[in-house]
Formats: sequence, structure tokens, C-alpha cells
Amino acid sequence: MTLDFDPIDEAARQWGERWEAVPAMHAVTSLMRVQQLVLSRLDAILKPHGLSFARYEALVLLVFSSRGSLPLGKMGERLQVHPTSITSIIARLVASGHVVRRPHPDDGRAVLAEITDSGRAVVEAATADLVGSGFALETLSEDDLRRLSELLRPVRRAAGDF
Repeated sequence: MTLDFDPIDEAARQWGERWEAVPAMHAVTSLMRVQQLVLSRLDAILKPHGLSFARYEALVLLVFSSRGSLPLGKMGERLQVHPTSITSIIARLVASGHVVRRPHPDDGRAVLAEITDSGRAVVEAATADLVGSGFALETLSEDDLRRLSELLRPVRRAAGDF
């Protein structure tokens, strides 16, 4: 159902009747709503591949690793997810045959996730679909995408993302 008004504008109007920081409230609410919308579209694009965006990110991280494998703890850190979440993500990827678990050769307590040939193939196919969709941001020009990334960089830096 499409609304005939912008609900975030209306929320900002009502917010302003009670509190300050309307521009910040409007921006963060817009950012969070766009995140939900984009993630929903990305998950829909990836569903035919048997992936969610979280599982796709984990596979891409493994593709980018020099050996095609990483400790689960390091994966959780890099993807900024809770250890329980990375365990669940990897369990789903193991069940689908895209990843295998291996004992860490140097740390008996750690487990490595290693991408399989099937995992590499699904990353290639899924990536082609994501690129074809403009990563669900096809309404933005390349200049807009660059500006958006640069606009968000100070927020990421201040949060310690890098």
C-alpha cells in the first residue's frame, strides 16, 4: 500500500511539536527506513540463489580471504555480527554445501569456515544479479552513490568502523 504522504515527514512534524533535533531525527529515521527497504530488496534478489544478504556477505568475505577460509570469530568481527549470528549463518551455508567447517590448524579452540566450489559459484551468480539490480539503488546516479558514501563516511569513522 502506497501512502499519499511521507510518513517520516509527518513523524518529523509531530516530533518538532514536542522535541528538538528534528533534522537529526528525520535523517536517522530516513536512513533506517532506507536500510530496511534496501535489505528487503537485496534479500529478494538473493532468494533464488538460496541466500540472504547476511549469508551472501559471509561468502564474499571468504572469497576475499587469501585462503578461502577464516575463523568464525574473525568473520563475526569483520561482518559486525554477534558470535551466535555468525554461527547460524555458517550453519546455513554448511547445510547448503557452500561452506565446510574445518578445525583451525594452529588454534584447537577455533573453527574455520572454508568456501567450497559451490559457494564460489553461487557468489558469482548472485553477484551478477546484484550488480544487474544496481544493488537495489538503481534510482541513484553514480555521482549520487559516491556522494552518499562520502556523506556517511564521517559517521562510520566516528563510530570506530575504521
